[in-house]
Amino acid sequence: MADDTLRRLADLEAIRDLARRYAHCVWQKDAAGCAALFTKDCEMDAGMGGRVIKGREAMVKVYTPTFERSDLQPFVHNHVIELDGDSATGTVYLDLRATMDGKAMIGSGHYEDRYVRTPEGWRFAARKLTLRFLVPLSEGWAEKA
Repeated sequence: MADDTLRRLADLEAIRDLARRYAHCVWQKDAAGCAALFTKDCEMDAGMGGRVIKGREAMVKVYTPTFERSDLQPFVHNHVIELDGDSATGTVYLDLRATMDGKAMIGSGHYEDRYVRTPEGWRFAARKLTLRFLVPLSEGWAEKA
């Protein structure tokens, strides 16, 4: 019983850390680091009009220019995880600050994730981002605060 509880807690923390590491890699503009958190045959739906990125190599090819032209600052929280042996599903909520095309943006949404245990540890098998909103910050917002 104690061993099962310890393993469950370790698995939950490892999966939570996976989501935090992903956000960290996005902040650092580390496309290869993001891709390394996924399985080789992963799927990532970043909410780009139904376009799904398939595989680590494709992820690096898409993320690299995205990181060059945008400054994305995700904050992840309220992580809900359902464990099932060596696989799991989860929802991770997102607050996003960004600079895109020279405009300061703010957004909110969530990720729907599938995770698998690999020899390297837990990895994303699939992620889907759903944004509730992503809007420009109004001019002069800082002066109003």
